[in-house]
Amino acid sequence: MHDSVTLPDDKTQRYAALRAEIAAVIAGEPNITARYATAASLLAQAFPDRFFWTGFYVVDPDKKNELVVGPYQGTLGCLRIPLGKGVCGVCATQRESIIVPDVHAFPGHIACDSRSNSEIVTPVFDKNGVLAAVLDVDSTQFDAFDAVDQSGLEAICAELLTIA
Repeated sequence: MHDSVTLPDDKTQRYAALRAEIAAVIAGEPNITARYATAASLLAQAFPDRFFWTGFYVVDPDKKNELVVGPYQGTLGCLRIPLGKGVCGVCATQRESIIVPDVHAFPGHIACDSRSNSEIVTPVFDKNGVLAAVLDVDSTQFDAFDAVDQSGLEAICAELLTIA
């Protein structure tokens, strides 16, 4: 059993502490689903006021041109997202994080839950640099994410499949 650590109020420090906590919990765990589930859970708990939906869309091993929903925390997610479509699909294609202050203004946005108003999506790469998934975080608030969120989530995602 794991007891969550008390996280600092400062957002940059909170991400650093969360990164260390996730790394400690998943160390030695070879199962990717368990790693994703742990990260989604701890992220959602760390930012309950802003993170409405927190989870992973995984590159489907049978349909490489689609993302399929993976472990998440929140309301029902979309089951599949084509690469290049919506924020998650565009992130997967561009292989870089995307911050969307107003999802309703994003061309081709896929509304899995109409209560989402802003979003950040970060790619997850395996040890060989191959795209494995994207981390998707939605908020009911407009303009909920910034460069600190991007940096913090990218640091967590960079280690998610590389640390042993």
